[in-house]
Amino acid sequence: MNAPAAPILKLGVSRCLLGENVRFDGGHKLDHFLRDTLGPFVQFVPVCPEVECGLPVPREAMRLVGDPERPRLLTRKTGIDHTERMTAWAATALDRLESEDLCGFIFKYGSPSSGMSQVKVYPPDGGVPSKRGVGLFARLFMERFPLLPVEDEGRLHDPALRENFLTRIFVMRRWRDFLENDPTPGKLVDFHTRHKLLIMAHAIPAYRELGRMVAAARGEELGALAGDYATLLFPTLSLLSTVKKNVNVLQHIMGYFKKVLEPDEKRELLAVIGAYGRELTPLIVPVTLLNHYVRKYGQEYLAGQVYLNPHPLELKLRNHA
Repeated sequence: MNAPAAPILKLGVSRCLLGENVRFDGGHKLDHFLRDTLGPFVQFVPVCPEVECGLPVPREAMRLVGDPERPRLLTRKTGIDHTERMTAWAATALDRLESEDLCGFIFKYGSPSSGMSQVKVYPPDGGVPSKRGVGLFARLFMERFPLLPVEDEGRLHDPALRENFLTRIFVMRRWRDFLENDPTPGKLVDFHTRHKLLIMAHAIPAYRELGRMVAAARGEELGALAGDYATLLFPTLSLLSTVKKNVNVLQHIMGYFKKVLEPDEKRELLAVIGAYGRELTPLIVPVTLLNHYVRKYGQEYLAGQVYLNPHPLELKLRNHA
């Protein structure tokens, strides 16, 4: 009998980033990393708020106007207000997207409908725009799904932000697997155990607090506890790891080998971690060596640690210092 297929990792994405000609000028903004590198590992759920709320292609360009906290969506030249149209469409669209079981969303940088941050908001009477805005649909999406990992394609050009986002979407897929497959306190303990070192690399206080939550799992109502756990876990993972944090985790992992490493292996590992700590080599170098020792010495606990294999190798991450 064939093993059941692995659950699909679904990502919402702005349609123009996949090469669809849906922009106001009839063009697209194809992102080759998303389509060609990430695409084989996910199922995209494309969304274009402006077209899907009923606007044509091409169309008059729009911009945000007014209070950066709650701006209006107006056409640039004629000043037609499409705020209510977009909001009404989004109410139904978000219900549909909730049923898609998304593990994250990639927005279009700077878009008045789909920009997740730093979108220009113009004063009603003219003047210099603020860059504190959020696209109308993006804001509604993030309010509806506050724990879902989100990014825009512009920020994903930064290697550290890309690493962080992709790590989070794969954690979200595993978390959904936990919730969808008869969750028990024991399974929550197992989930946390596999992610402990990854959490440690983001925030030690949260690592300790999540550990305390899981320790109480057998005595508490699991549904509420799982909700509290996720509410702390995903904001914690959104914090960028640093070289200093990673060195701490790498040294912690090294401790598991202190009784088995040969003297020359220990010296090599110390040298590799030291070079990473001085930002002379990328994280993939010490991680690769540690994975070698995990296999060589049969370290089952470390073999299950997400930190050492957080996402498919083909994504070619962790190649930055």
